[in-house]
Amino acid sequence: MSALTLAPPDVMIPVAARLATVDKETHDTFTLTLAANSREQELPAFAPGQFSMLYVFATGELPISISGDPAERGKLVYTVRSVGKVTHALVTSRPGESIGVRGPFGTAWPLKESYGRDVLIVAGGIGLAPLRPAILHVLRHRGDYGRLIVLYGARSPQDLLFRKQLSAWNYVPDTLIINTVDYGGLSWRGNVGVVTTLFRHVRLQPARTTAMVCGPEIMMRYVVRELLARGLSDEDIHLSMERNMKCAVGFCGHCQLGPYFVCKDGPIFTYGKLKRWMDRYEL
Repeated sequence: MSALTLAPPDVMIPVAARLATVDKETHDTFTLTLAANSREQELPAFAPGQFSMLYVFATGELPISISGDPAERGKLVYTVRSVGKVTHALVTSRPGESIGVRGPFGTAWPLKESYGRDVLIVAGGIGLAPLRPAILHVLRHRGDYGRLIVLYGARSPQDLLFRKQLSAWNYVPDTLIINTVDYGGLSWRGNVGVVTTLFRHVRLQPARTTAMVCGPEIMMRYVVRELLARGLSDEDIHLSMERNMKCAVGFCGHCQLGPYFVCKDGPIFTYGKLKRWMDRYEL
């Protein structure tokens, strides 16, 4: 009987980082910035789309995508919705406290492969957070890409993330940001409807467009249908399948999706890899 192969200890052991700031984005969503605990400590670099395992002492750990600028070394930024015990402990932690960090883990958005191409970002709800590093990278290297189009949907105007940045990005050349909400209220003057209704406002060049999509799985299914109908290929549609991840190294099996473990084979996949499995509900 062969011995069980274990992951290297440094992959499984959290490293303590200092919580520098906690900024409120919406009524239930917060952006946390982690910094090094000492001058000798160096926080790891990350690629847009990757995630970390964040650990709160005596509470637990969970996977959170990195939402900061990959060019800004020395800090890690996470946008967290408070929906459970661990996320509540994270967002109620005070600056100066220690947070355990493992990672980063996972695959990245295809930014190098998208040089010279149009980049289409489609996000739903907090799904904008894992996509923000990709947006910031394109904006920082604006001359390396074609058009940048961001289609973003949220439940209400109060649930829109990064509102000041969304407004500022619209002033960058060859960049288009369009928002929509499910329920606008009397004071809302913007778009109302699901995020797929925003496709009527844009004209895509499918042969030179890379799509990056993150949000609830039901939303991503409908977005994929729209993209395919507009001529994008399976391999030019990239999805973030952040679901059920527990260990980050493919041991526990919670995040298995068909033949894949989302934590180590993803979370970013092409639609070509996932189309056999996406329409199987409760898989």
